[in-house]
Amino acid sequence: VGRIVMTAAAKHLTPVTLELGGKNPCYVSDTCDVQNVARRVAWGRFFNAGQTCIAPDYILCSVEMQDKLMPALREAITEYFGPNPQESPDFARIVGDKQFRRVRALLCSGRVAIGGQTDEKERYIAPTVLADVQPSDPAMQEEIFGPILPIVVVADMDEAIDFINARPRPLAVYAFSCDSKVVNQVLERTSSGSFCGNDTLMQVTLTSLPFGGIGNSGLGKYHGKFTFDTFSQHRGCLHRNMGLEAINSLRYPPYNQQKLGLMTATFEIKRRGMCTLL
Repeated sequence: VGRIVMTAAAKHLTPVTLELGGKNPCYVSDTCDVQNVARRVAWGRFFNAGQTCIAPDYILCSVEMQDKLMPALREAITEYFGPNPQESPDFARIVGDKQFRRVRALLCSGRVAIGGQTDEKERYIAPTVLADVQPSDPAMQEEIFGPILPIVVVADMDEAIDFINARPRPLAVYAFSCDSKVVNQVLERTSSGSFCGNDTLMQVTLTSLPFGGIGNSGLGKYHGKFTFDTFSQHRGCLHRNMGLEAINSLRYPPYNQQKLGLMTATFEIKRRGMCTLL
């Protein structure tokens, strides 16, 4: 859809701002507070039943961390939505039938470790965590945009970064670690529209930060003053005084070394009152 919009705009040379989304990776290192990670990731993934473009789309972590995260994620989901999320007033439904069937089809990836229940009549898909997901599985081929969280096992941070960089640049990258050097490494060695360390979604709530995509995840920035700048045409304007024509003679032909010396000296000195930049 973004390409269609951009193609149509190109016919009229109209600038565009595109926020397209994508698969947002979430790296969890072995040195972290597992309970806090689980709470923050579960909130970010299952907010609005996962139907936000900046939700963490999948987790990258070691097999040891996967085993630690499972009970913590189960506890966080129960805390947020109760023992039966279908009865929770705080858990949303999939927006339409077509999207429900698309998201439900992704449940065949890996193995269902948490959740997995569905109700087509209500367009309900339970908060679900998939373990041991392979890069070739259906859930890793498209943006999920639903309450499903795949976990892909990697050996270490370097492999996680290579995994991220081998795919289209996402709208957001998330990294969790008690070691700030690890978070900074993920930030510095990856490319994305936005980045958030040790939390999810919160970078979008700050109007002091620009928000937007890069590459396949979009182009252009907005939020706060960035919105004003993005949707404004920056027009350079100059209004000069009609007098002081003698100074202009330096720029007129014929040229000589004396004029060059005077021009050089003029530009080295900041003069006031000659013109106004609008």
